[in-house]
Amino acid sequence: MMRTRALSLLFLPFSLLVQAGSEKIDSPRDAFFGEALFYASQDEWFDAISRLDTELKLHHGVDEPQLDQLHYYVNDAEFSVGDFELSYRVHRQAGRAIKAVIEGNVEPEVRNEAIYRLAKIYFQKEQNLNAFHAIERVEGDLPEGLEDDLDYLKGQIYMVNGRFEAAEKIFKSLSGSDEYEGYAGFNQGLSQIAQGSVKAAGLTLDSVGRLNSDDRAVLAMKDRANLTLGSRLMDAGEPQAATQFLERVRLDGPYSNRALLGLGWASASFDDYEKALVPWTILSQRHVTDPAVQNALLGVPYAYGKLGLFGKAALGYGHALSMMNAELDRLDASIASIREGNFLEALVREEIKLDRNWVIKLRELPETPETYYLMDLMASHDFQSSLQNYFDLEQLRKKLERWVDDYAAFEDVIDLRRRYYEPLLPAIDEQFRKLDSLINLRLEQRDRIDRRLQAMLVAPRPDFLATSQERLMMRAIEAAESTDVARSEDGQRRINRLKGVLTWQWETEYHERLTTTFEHLIELDKDIARLNEIYNSFVRTRQAATQSYQGYDQQITHMRQKTERAQATVKTLMLRQGRMLEMMAIDELQKRSQQLEVAQVKARFALAESYDRATMKKSGISSEGMAQQDKPSSEPPTPDQRTPDQRSPGLQQEDAVQPDAAQSDADKLNKPQPDSAKPAAAEVESPITEPPLVEPTQAAAAERGVL
Repeated sequence: MMRTRALSLLFLPFSLLVQAGSEKIDSPRDAFFGEALFYASQDEWFDAISRLDTELKLHHGVDEPQLDQLHYYVNDAEFSVGDFELSYRVHRQAGRAIKAVIEGNVEPEVRNEAIYRLAKIYFQKEQNLNAFHAIERVEGDLPEGLEDDLDYLKGQIYMVNGRFEAAEKIFKSLSGSDEYEGYAGFNQGLSQIAQGSVKAAGLTLDSVGRLNSDDRAVLAMKDRANLTLGSRLMDAGEPQAATQFLERVRLDGPYSNRALLGLGWASASFDDYEKALVPWTILSQRHVTDPAVQNALLGVPYAYGKLGLFGKAALGYGHALSMMNAELDRLDASIASIREGNFLEALVREEIKLDRNWVIKLRELPETPETYYLMDLMASHDFQSSLQNYFDLEQLRKKLERWVDDYAAFEDVIDLRRRYYEPLLPAIDEQFRKLDSLINLRLEQRDRIDRRLQAMLVAPRPDFLATSQERLMMRAIEAAESTDVARSEDGQRRINRLKGVLTWQWETEYHERLTTTFEHLIELDKDIARLNEIYNSFVRTRQAATQSYQGYDQQITHMRQKTERAQATVKTLMLRQGRMLEMMAIDELQKRSQQLEVAQVKARFALAESYDRATMKKSGISSEGMAQQDKPSSEPPTPDQRTPDQRSPGLQQEDAVQPDAAQSDADKLNKPQPDSAKPAAAEVESPITEPPLVEPTQAAAAERGVL
């Protein structure tokens, strides 16, 4: 059957959608499958799904699928549809596609890979019990290269289901894996903590913190392990022991700010304020939007005050106040900018997203101050999911607008064809009718000759095979019989002799002539077959000419109506999704503003008290008198004396780093990671009850996204 792919793709509804990447298939013979893979490689999941889903439907609809080029890759194509749907976050359809493979008559390797993907879908949707039941169905041979991935996913699923001992064994077995270097060890440490094996967990995390690697993602994981150990020791009241781990954290890593803040408070905890000034001073010179930097701005003058340098302390508090005032003004401007809609406009700028670090570029734009403070928010899982939904809606909006324009273009093309063909077709049809009648006449003549020849095989008729000249001669002889010549005996004898010559010639040459006639008939049949081909070709061309402009009006009208309804739906959803993103951003900025206002009040009191102390010291008041005055006075306000990791008696729940992509922070902010089961690390978390999982994605993302 003819496969009108172009028309099927042209009028494909926008809602026809059927996370993970595409299968790597070398040089697919089916061009449409290759096209879908190309779009998938560009992260154009909608186009990839629509094209491959259409191709699969056409393949299953042909009379002989084994002759179709997609037949060689149909299993890979079915898998790829599920992968594309997973990447497009259409989990329900992806799950159905993969379940169909599992329940089909396939090899164990194919079924186990499908089970792995189904379990991954459940895990990403936080359906932990379903993920556990799915992963337990794996049995038999595994596809090459899937062993470590399957074990790592199984360890994650075991952890979220409370099977920490089994998870620990799995992660321990992965300690030698190059792909999961550092991540398996960190998760092993978390599973040991969940079992109460604090000492063993410390040794495991210490080994992760000593890894030697050139991989920036692994180095980020190494920093996180050291920061976690240092934080736990600070919580346990062992600042001296915590120092060695905090000092391992790189100065240019994603966790350096919190490590520097923690180092300062570790030194301050045993009254070594001179040593505390070193990390705090370095930290105070970094980007002021980081809460750790804001804490350091107050920590530096606080240390100077403890060292009796009240003048420097006053100057430090004054500098902190000026920085905070500037930040509050920027926050107010950011909130106003978001309410004006600049935030959403900046997020969908195509030229910004051409850069893999588009979020970092975005925060540097002067007209988008709101993105300046939202790095942590924009790195969170919830915000990323909402943001990606908004991106998808924006993409659909643009596609729908383009489709509306395409409908008008299609109508122009159809009208052009109509105006071209309609004047020509009547004259062509008239000529065709004349030729058709002649063709029918010749076909009837051929059939009559064939019938006579078949009859001559039974009852020979040599006279039927006479040549035209012989027929004329016979007619002349028959005419002579009616003349006076035939009345004489000599004349009649001569006429009979002439008849005998012709009859003799017919009889003796009959078989040869019959054979030659059949050969000519066969040649005639070839010409007739060619004539039929030309005839059918003309009929098809004639029909194609008519069909090229007839019958589309109703389809285009129907599709335009569906597209317009879809545009209204997308517009409504975009308004809702955009409003939700704006509220999340405004709420985050307002929290930042409130924190700065509290710190500002503390800094003002500390500034006043530092001036008083400096004045009294200059006036010669004794240290005893100063101490006496200090009794009713409170200590100079200080920032939170612990890093965010130190505020929790256990590890943070957000210590989990997802495993699928050692990508940049910008990559993570462009779209949620398919294998991410937990959001990126937050700054403040409550004690965990179920230890989180650690995967390569977020560690690598934080590593590459640090400014």
